[in-house]
Amino acid sequence: MADEIPKLIPARNISEIKNKQRRLEEYLKLKEEKLKLKKAKKKARAKAIAAGEDVPKQIPKTLENTREPDETMVDPEDQEIQADQSFDEFSTYYNREESPKVVITCSENPHTWTIRFCRDLKLLIQDSIFVYRRHASLKKLVEEAKRREFTNVVVVTEDRRHPTGMVVIHLPEGPTAFFRISSVKYCKDIKHRAEWSSHRPEIVMNNFRTRLGLSIGRLFTSLFQYNPEFHGRRVVTFHNQRDYIFVRHHRYEFKNESKVALQEIGPRFTLRLRSLQKNTFDTKFGEYEWILKRHEMETSRRRFFL
Repeated sequence: MADEIPKLIPARNISEIKNKQRRLEEYLKLKEEKLKLKKAKKKARAKAIAAGEDVPKQIPKTLENTREPDETMVDPEDQEIQADQSFDEFSTYYNREESPKVVITCSENPHTWTIRFCRDLKLLIQDSIFVYRRHASLKKLVEEAKRREFTNVVVVTEDRRHPTGMVVIHLPEGPTAFFRISSVKYCKDIKHRAEWSSHRPEIVMNNFRTRLGLSIGRLFTSLFQYNPEFHGRRVVTFHNQRDYIFVRHHRYEFKNESKVALQEIGPRFTLRLRSLQKNTFDTKFGEYEWILKRHEMETSRRRFFL
C-alpha cells in the first residue's frame, strides 16, 4: 500500500523568495502536490479495504486528543487515588452514609429568566428545593443550610437579567466551586422535549481526567441520589470538552438491540470552572485550591485543566 503512494517533494522555503509572483507560483505548486498526495493516499486506502487488508482506523487530530500532557492527570482506578478519595469531603456520600439534600437560590431581586433557570435546575436536581434569598448574606444562608442538614447549596448569579454564574457549595466542610454559565436553553424552549418523571436519574461523568477534574466530577455527582432508577430511563450527562462542561438531561428509549433514541428533557447549559475553594464560601479568608487566571494560564490552545 505504501509503495503506491507518491512521495511529496521536500517543502521549499517559500518565504525566502523575494519575487512576489514567483512566491505565489511556488506556493500553488506545493499546494497541488499536497492535494495529489492526499488523493493517492485515499485511493490506496480504499483499494486496501476492498482487498480485505487490515487497515488501521484513521483518528482525526483534535485539540482534545493532542492536548499538552499534564502532570496532574490520573487514572481513577489507581489505588493511591482511591485511597485519597476514601477520606475526602465526599466520602460520606460515596459510602452511602448520607442522601443529597440540595437548596437552590439566586441573587437578590432576581429577574424572571434567572428564576426560570432555577426552577429548571430544580427539575434536573430532583432532591432539591428552590428558595428566595430575601436579602440574606450567603454566609448566613450556608450556616442555616448546615443547621437544617442540607448537603449542598447552589447559588445562581445573574448579569443583565440573565443567569451568568453558579456557585456550588458542598456541606458541611466544602469545597466551593464557582462556574460561569453560558448557552442556556430553558425547558420550554426545547422542541419535542420529553416529559419529566420523578425517577432517580443515571449520572454520566465524561472526560474528567485530572485531579481537579475528578474533584469537580465528584462534586456534581454528590448533587444526585447514589442509586439510579434504571426503569425511568433518565440520564444527566456532564461532558467535559476543552474545559467546558456541557450539561444535558435526556430520556432514552431502546429501539432495538443496537439503536437507542434520545429525547431531551432540559435544561441545557454549559459551565466553565473559574475557581475551587477548599472550604465553604468565604471570599475574604477562603483558601483557594485553584483559580483560573486566563492571561497567565491559557498559554496554549492545547492546555487544559480538567
